[in-house]
Amino acid sequence: MSGSKADIIAQLKKEILPLQGYKPANQQQDAMGLGPINEAFPNQQFPLAAIHEFCCTHQESLAATGGFIAGILSAIHKNGGAAVWIGTNSHIFPPALNYFGLHPERFIFVMMKRDKDIIWAMEEALKCSGLMAVIGEMSALSFTASRRFQLAVEETGVTGFIIRTDNRILQTNACMSRWKINPIPTITEDELPGLGFPRWQVELVKIRNGKPGSWQLEWASGRFQHISPHNISSHSISSENELLIPERKAG
Repeated sequence: MSGSKADIIAQLKKEILPLQGYKPANQQQDAMGLGPINEAFPNQQFPLAAIHEFCCTHQESLAATGGFIAGILSAIHKNGGAAVWIGTNSHIFPPALNYFGLHPERFIFVMMKRDKDIIWAMEEALKCSGLMAVIGEMSALSFTASRRFQLAVEETGVTGFIIRTDNRILQTNACMSRWKINPIPTITEDELPGLGFPRWQVELVKIRNGKPGSWQLEWASGRFQHISPHNISSHSISSENELLIPERKAG
């Protein structure tokens, strides 16, 4: 493709994005430490004021997703504001949020029994401009519900995160992106026993006007850091339970 055609296409994408409700955030290009992942996003910036969908296939994926979202919220939190976390089970261990530079007292945890109640609560929360983010855990998400979420964030600038817990049927929706996050083994210093920094296999399945891809990230020194595949040890301990409440043994 010639340079002139590429420039025209790039300019058209920039003009289309605002029409789709996307508003570029006033942030440094790598403020979140996402490194090469930034190249996948429109304008090379993580899309705020948008809805992001995360697909979880098992309990370990759910825990890893919670940790990854907490890392993103850590960067957003610098601008102030509270967050609402809505779900059916209180599996999040609030003190663990401190590890990601977040204050648990700035989170409102809402537990509901049915998906339709979670969807209603999330839409209402997204309409509150005083919040920095809203996280909703649900088994399914229709196009209609996702479109209502997107219309809400276009008005308020709040960023929404959908954690999908049932992915047997992936429906078309209006979310800006779709992710799959899985834990990968950690590495400790000098092969000492214990846990290393949390690590994830991050797969961006789809991104509107962007480039999907797969990367490996680590959370260290209060930010994301990109890691290479050869730095993963098969003998390391997996970091899959960053935010889960520890399981209680029977008896």
